[in-house]
Amino acid sequence: MTRMTGGQALVKSIIAHGVDTIFGLPGVQLDWFFNALHDEGNNIRVINSRHEQGVAYMAHGYAQSTGKVGAFAVVPGPGVLNTTAALSTSWAANVPVLCVTGQIPSASIGRGYGQLHEIPDQLSILQGLTKSAARINHPTDAPAKVAEAFRQLRTGRPQPVALEMPLDQLAGACNVDLLDAATDYTHPPVDEDAVAGAAKLLAGAKAPMVFVGSGAVDSGEAIQALAEILQAPVIANRTGRGIVSNRNYLSMMHLEGHRLWADADVVLAVGTRLQPARMNWGTGGDLKIIHVDIDPVEIKRIATPDVAIVGDAQDIVPALVDAVARQAPSRASREDELMALRGDVHAMLLDRLGPQMSWIKVIREALDDDGIFVDELTQVGYVSRVAMPVYQPRKYLSSAYQGTLGCGLGVAIGAKIANPDRQVLSINGDGGFMYNVQELATAAKYNVNVVAIVFVDGAYGNVRRMQEELYDGRIIASDLQNPDFVKMAGSFGCAAYRADSPDELAKVLPNAFKEAGPAVIEVPFPKTPDPWPIIIPRHNRPSG
Repeated sequence: MTRMTGGQALVKSIIAHGVDTIFGLPGVQLDWFFNALHDEGNNIRVINSRHEQGVAYMAHGYAQSTGKVGAFAVVPGPGVLNTTAALSTSWAANVPVLCVTGQIPSASIGRGYGQLHEIPDQLSILQGLTKSAARINHPTDAPAKVAEAFRQLRTGRPQPVALEMPLDQLAGACNVDLLDAATDYTHPPVDEDAVAGAAKLLAGAKAPMVFVGSGAVDSGEAIQALAEILQAPVIANRTGRGIVSNRNYLSMMHLEGHRLWADADVVLAVGTRLQPARMNWGTGGDLKIIHVDIDPVEIKRIATPDVAIVGDAQDIVPALVDAVARQAPSRASREDELMALRGDVHAMLLDRLGPQMSWIKVIREALDDDGIFVDELTQVGYVSRVAMPVYQPRKYLSSAYQGTLGCGLGVAIGAKIANPDRQVLSINGDGGFMYNVQELATAAKYNVNVVAIVFVDGAYGNVRRMQEELYDGRIIASDLQNPDFVKMAGSFGCAAYRADSPDELAKVLPNAFKEAGPAVIEVPFPKTPDPWPIIIPRHNRPSG
């Protein structure tokens, strides 16, 4: 036992579980926590930002780009409420983020005295946005509560977890038994009967397909091996991009997947809800679906699959490879067929969405294979979902179904801090960029070479288009008054550029990636073709 404050017990326990970076904003209820961080010196790096939303997005980017736990710390009440958009994003994208927050003094919780930063039932709010949320009621509780938090973060479906600790308990000192971090997290056992049933379906399939999401992000080698045995195209949703490189002829994107779906007879979904296909493309006819997921709730959320396998993809997919290899007949290569399909879809996209495609081409050519692309809600971002080749996992970062406008810059900063030797590029619209533009100061302070492209059309472009096309041009609350982004970026201490065409962007990007700190590239952006009728295809087979 060692005598220490609650803040020290909490910090030492977090460090013991492998956290070496924490994004945070100090404040009165967290002073003892930050004092303990100071005590640890180089054992943990502390990155402060200009807004609580910023630190939460940075923790998200740190975690999503590495698979490690991203951690942030904020004051209670308004501080933690400012992080809720980020927590909902981490929930949607299955990202393991630890939220640490303070609380008012223990004796005042739930009393409604009106103390600084008091809100009704903060813990319940956090429980609604996280996989697990708990209060540390005494310094001696900190080691066990942190251990449980990390068990939640590192087992099952990765999602955010929260811990709150009252001010008096952070400040109080007593003898504390610290715990070693667990190293024996177990996976669910492999259901051999279910694997055998799935393997039989796959081996006998005439037109198999594989869909992957974030739950398969660490299983790329096995996914590719299975796909090659079956000559099955692999389609990734946004959080699964790069699990199988788009340089592999079997790795298809969303629109190619839609065309292939019409004739598929067996579909293997690994670590994905399969939501667009199941709910929008039709599941009738002779289609059989095999669903592999770590979360038993997700297996049957949309519909009951023909074969359900609850487990970790890292265990299940290799078992499927072995079982299928023993019984699947040798299959002729589909390379010519699938490359022709890819070419047809690419030609269609160039014809229908040429302006967006020209920017995507330049960005992809400027990014290294291991460069990280951070998607945002922009016209270029929407098209990138179906047109941007990705060559490695964790290199296309997305807010998934949450569609969180304004998250991109913070996520990109966190990703670059976690991956200092890799290029990180964030695309933004002028609307979303201003949500967290203050974090340019954070990037400049820490010399973070994140490159942010800002496409400027003077509007919340998606909303304005709908108002023009669906509501007889009744424009309301969608036009924007913008700053000069080049001058604004310079005032933060960032490198600043302007590119008026894809060719100019191609010249600017290599210089931006070489800057010592952040770089902002303003791109005037005229009206572009509507992507939605193209990138969200509908039924091409009967409903199930």
